[in-house]
Amino acid sequence: MLKSLLTAAVVAASSLFPVSGAAPKPTVVLVHGAFADSSRFTAVTRRLLADGYPVVAAATPLRGLSSDAAQVKALLASIDGPIVLVGHSYGGAVISRAATGDPDVKALVYLAAFVPEAGESAEALANRFPGSTVGQSLKPVPLPGGQADLYINPALYHANFAADVPARDAAVYAITQRPATGAALGEPAAGTPAWHTIASYNLIAGADRIIPPAAQRFMADRSHAKTQTVRGASHLVFVSHPGTTAAFIEKAARETAR
Repeated sequence: MLKSLLTAAVVAASSLFPVSGAAPKPTVVLVHGAFADSSRFTAVTRRLLADGYPVVAAATPLRGLSSDAAQVKALLASIDGPIVLVGHSYGGAVISRAATGDPDVKALVYLAAFVPEAGESAEALANRFPGSTVGQSLKPVPLPGGQADLYINPALYHANFAADVPARDAAVYAITQRPATGAALGEPAAGTPAWHTIASYNLIAGADRIIPPAAQRFMADRSHAKTQTVRGASHLVFVSHPGTTAAFIEKAARETAR
């Protein structure tokens, strides 16, 4: 019942923008990264809906890679038909695990994202190449039990996380960010990641100060991803370039259609 209700709601939303004579399009599932929530995908979502794509935005807890991936995997199981799974930043690590063994996921789309191999963590990949400011940008908040919530220091958010986003918008994003635990960012990926068997696409942010472009290209190359680089784009490439991002996702959907 829950699965049918969710699918009906997704299809109803997409039917606001019908495409006459077109085959059913895959559902695009958007997975946000650390220091964010699904609202950051608003501009991309509007474009995808206008082009007839059903869209689901996952609310990721950002508590641990294994548990976050399990929650996204459960969401995927509730959706009928083919899926294009999209992850930003830490969300890339989440989708790499969540899609494993799911035949409905036809494409993985990484947006300025981590694409870990087994045993690698987001933290380790961010520091594998020079140029990341993530270490100096973090503002930890200790939690009971010895863990910590990690935020991007609001004073550094615009310069280091969202340099090509208008300052007034970046200020709001800095205030409304959602923290990730240090455990989530430091947890190594387990098992064979989904990009070994599912076609992957990688949108590289050319001026990213969180995941250096060199790291993004390294991860894209080893996953044999189809890539596109957005010159001058910050880590929030999908916010500053929503049209380019939506077009890239739709390209993945068309090329992997079955």
